[in-house]
Amino acid sequence: MTSTPARTPVQLAAVDAPDQPAVTPALRNLYRGFEQELLVPLWTEIGDLMPARPRSRAVPHRWQWENLLRLAEQAGELVPVGRGGERRAIALANPGLGGRPFATPTLWAAIQYLMPGEDAPEHRHTQNAFRFVVEGSGVWTVVGGDAVPMRRGDFLPQAGWNWHAHHNATREPMAWIDGLDIPFQYGIDAQFFEFGRETISDAERTTPERSRSERLWAHPGLRPLSVGTVAPGSPLLAYKWEHTDAALRDQLQLEKEGYGGTVEPGHAAVRFCNPHNGSDVLPTIRAEFHRVARGAETAPVRETGSSVCQVFDGSGTVTVGDTSWAVARGDLFVVPSWQPFSVKSEAGATDSDSGALDLFRFSDAPVFEALHLNRQETIR
Repeated sequence: MTSTPARTPVQLAAVDAPDQPAVTPALRNLYRGFEQELLVPLWTEIGDLMPARPRSRAVPHRWQWENLLRLAEQAGELVPVGRGGERRAIALANPGLGGRPFATPTLWAAIQYLMPGEDAPEHRHTQNAFRFVVEGSGVWTVVGGDAVPMRRGDFLPQAGWNWHAHHNATREPMAWIDGLDIPFQYGIDAQFFEFGRETISDAERTTPERSRSERLWAHPGLRPLSVGTVAPGSPLLAYKWEHTDAALRDQLQLEKEGYGGTVEPGHAAVRFCNPHNGSDVLPTIRAEFHRVARGAETAPVRETGSSVCQVFDGSGTVTVGDTSWAVARGDLFVVPSWQPFSVKSEAGATDSDSGALDLFRFSDAPVFEALHLNRQETIR
């Protein structure tokens, strides 16, 4: 009795091409043998597996804030924030990634929406995360029992495996963006997740002006000697907009005075750093803020790794690869690996508090640097 060959996910085709072996019955039989033993010869795959330069599956894409906010408001009325509706976070799905809730192959970005008086239940996960507030105030995130206020322009990092919950202490809903390394940890099978308490205590449902982490760590250039070993990730849980704004403003003013201070004409930029050792705020995520003066245009830059940007204020034109968009406050867009990226500021006093185009950007750069896979090129 002849057995039927088992079905195999490996499917190989003998192709008549200059870089392939001659197509013969023997070659076809060899390929059938490879299929049954779950083997794939490199000569049939090298063009896809080892291209001359990165070819990201992600594509440049823009999400308009007004549409995101409108849909988040509808979700606020329809979807409970408790278990199952976990956090009421709505992820950006890059159109090149097959409908997965991933902004890039390594980065997750989502709009999160909390109704008045609501608490988002406690949980923790190995994924590194942050929150960035483009508008509104009144929500506190509670990390390890420390209530941290969230206001417009604030950047709030949170390293993996820390208990956290949220509560809205006001009569108004609030939305912000979440960034995590979910796709990266998902792809390498490293993720853990655990539910915490259903409710937080009254003591944690406080509304302090400053969190305990800020009182200890938010003093420029000063490290508390009372703290010894620090866990991975920044111990400072909130980077306030007033400090970010002042740093960017001073850089542009120094440039006007002829002392430099900007990365290129009209382009001020800062990186959020761990006050403990000056490293990136999170082991797998880099966060930056860029301010481009009205009329200025940045040089196109391409680099390995991907990033997500949100327009904090102002307007302008963004170009990623061969795609250009007009962007306004709140809009988000993706820069895939090795795609040239540049912006031109068209902001003014009518659409920007600073009179410039302000961009928040986060990327997977720490991963690429740790693996010595980082490469950057400015196109002149």
